[in-house]
Amino acid sequence: MSRQIPALFIADSQGLDFLNSVATPADVPVDWIDDGEGLLTWLAQSRLVPAEVLNAMRERAMPGELDRLAAQARSLREWFRAFVRVHKGRPLAAADLNELEPLNLLLARDEGFGKIVAHEHEGAPAIRFERTRRWASPESLLLPIGEILAELVCEEDFAYVKACEGPTCTLMFADHTRGHARRWCSMSACGNRAKQAAHRNRVKRDV
Repeated sequence: MSRQIPALFIADSQGLDFLNSVATPADVPVDWIDDGEGLLTWLAQSRLVPAEVLNAMRERAMPGELDRLAAQARSLREWFRAFVRVHKGRPLAAADLNELEPLNLLLARDEGFGKIVAHEHEGAPAIRFERTRRWASPESLLLPIGEILAELVCEEDFAYVKACEGPTCTLMFADHTRGHARRWCSMSACGNRAKQAAHRNRVKRDV
C-alpha cells in the first residue's frame, strides 16, 4: 500500500489523529511519517504548521536531519499511544500527570510568542492578537504535535477515548456521539465489514 493515500483524520481529536498516522486501512500497514518527507506531508495535511514554514525547513535541512526528526516523532507517537491505551475508558486523574513528564519536557522547548496582526475578514475587527512561534530548527516542528497531545490530555474526557472494535483495526477516536455509542473508526470501513460479517453469520445459522 502506497503512502500516497491521504492520511486519516477521523478521530474527532487532533491528538488521536496523530496516533492514527500509522494504520492498516487496507490489509497492509501504512506509516505516514516513516521518513522526513512523510512527516512534512502529514503536518501539511493536518494544518498544524504553515506551508511556508514547512517549505523553509525542507530547503534548509541538512541531509538526514528530517528523517531523524521523523524518527523522534514516531517515538513520541508510540510512547503516547501506550499512555492512551492504558488510560482510555476512564477520566484522567491528577496522579496520571507523573507519566506525562516527557510531554512537558517537549512543551518546555517552545519559543512561542504573541503578536498583533491584520485581520482581513469582512465585518471583523481590522486587527487581532495571534499566537505564533519561532521556527528556529526542524525540532520545532514537534511543538505543535506536543500541543495537540496536551490538548487531548487536558480537554478530552478519556472515558470516551476508544479503540475501533474492528478485529484488525488499530485506529482510535474520541466518541462525541449522542449516548457515546460509537464503535468503529468509520461506518464505511470497519462498521460496514462488521455488518457484512454479522449477515454472513445469520445466513449460516439459517441454513
